[in-house]
Amino acid sequence: MAESEINNTNVPQTGINSEESTPKARLAAEEVAEKMASTPEKCDSQKQREEENPMEQNPADEGPSFQSPPPPSAAACSRCPCGAPVNFPNEDGFGLSPPPVPTNYRPIRAPALLTPPNTQAVILAPVPQAQKVSIVSAPYSFQIPCRRISSPTDIEHFHNSDSGRSFMGFVVALSESIRGHKISDECYESPSVKGIVEILGIMDVWIDEIPPVQQPARYGNPAFRQWQDRLHQGQELMDRLLAPDIRASIPEIFPYFTDSFGNAMRIDYGTGHEANFAAWLFCLARLGVITENDYQAVVSRVFVKYLGLMRRLQTTYWLEPAGSHGVWGLDDYHFLPFIFGSSQLVDHKYMKPKSIHNQDILDSFSDEYFYLSCVTFVKKVKKGHLAEHSPMIDDISAVPNWGKVNSGMLKMYKAEVLEKVPIMQHFLFASLIEW
Repeated sequence: MAESEINNTNVPQTGINSEESTPKARLAAEEVAEKMASTPEKCDSQKQREEENPMEQNPADEGPSFQSPPPPSAAACSRCPCGAPVNFPNEDGFGLSPPPVPTNYRPIRAPALLTPPNTQAVILAPVPQAQKVSIVSAPYSFQIPCRRISSPTDIEHFHNSDSGRSFMGFVVALSESIRGHKISDECYESPSVKGIVEILGIMDVWIDEIPPVQQPARYGNPAFRQWQDRLHQGQELMDRLLAPDIRASIPEIFPYFTDSFGNAMRIDYGTGHEANFAAWLFCLARLGVITENDYQAVVSRVFVKYLGLMRRLQTTYWLEPAGSHGVWGLDDYHFLPFIFGSSQLVDHKYMKPKSIHNQDILDSFSDEYFYLSCVTFVKKVKKGHLAEHSPMIDDISAVPNWGKVNSGMLKMYKAEVLEKVPIMQHFLFASLIEW
């Protein structure tokens, strides 16, 4: 090695000049200089990575015998030592191909409308149509309701039956009854409608009488079980609605009612419980307690009272969302208000689906329109931007008109609620909703 190369190294020069050092010292200095010249210095970050991960080493550390392998070819590297085929991403790179993307992979922020697994089926499905509810007549054969659904085959059986089509048609009829109307608009209120509203008002007072208990956990306040116990002991509430000749139906319709307000054991609430409330109203329609003339009041009076009661229960006892889709769902708890709300706004002159991003509109009209009320509640209980915590609602705001939103909501409700086994396995069947 030339003397100039040695002198350019960082080796301390004390006692190593050509005149004063011995031959042995000079030889040792040359060996140290050669080693330092052939080994590049490592930065502090690289040293730290190597300490944390011993496998991340500089190839030069393996000694002079190390040589970078040439890029593999398909002929030379068609199989790895274990015998399995190896695919390389391109001819210029080397290394194994990246692992396959899992089939259940869901990006953090993807188009929300594409998230349901049967989105294409929802798009191609026909829009459900309204149907008249047939009224039962004497002699009656009321029964204790029971569960029947446990598989997709049972779901198909239900939707192909007269009961399934009639129930979905009842929901569509309620949606059409509120079209173009605000919640405060005057409508016919029968004694039956007023009786239901009175019952829900009594249950609302129970919340004040049963305050939540102090606990470290935010969700699932056990005081909700006391509220549920009082509900299950309140069969006499049905006497306010039913004429003496049909009070024998109470053992059949009361389970639908009690299942409409959440589960006492799990302290949760979801769209399945909401569907039970719609089923209870359907049973009342089958009994002739409510008629088509009541439908607008059923939505603008009864369902408004029910939604307000559920909001209080959810925020007072912090009910867990039952089977929530998380950010990929419309709402952690409800679906029907979005159907009724989008129907209200069909052909509205000024408010469009994108108007939900205008805070002034939400503040001014959330008391008059279900859809705006739901968006306001979601923004109240969830932190951050709407596109982050509720991307489904955010994406739907790009739909050009409320008519498309409403028809899409009806199809989605059928597919995402009434055709889901985990939800419908708790649905009840008897003489009014036959299997």
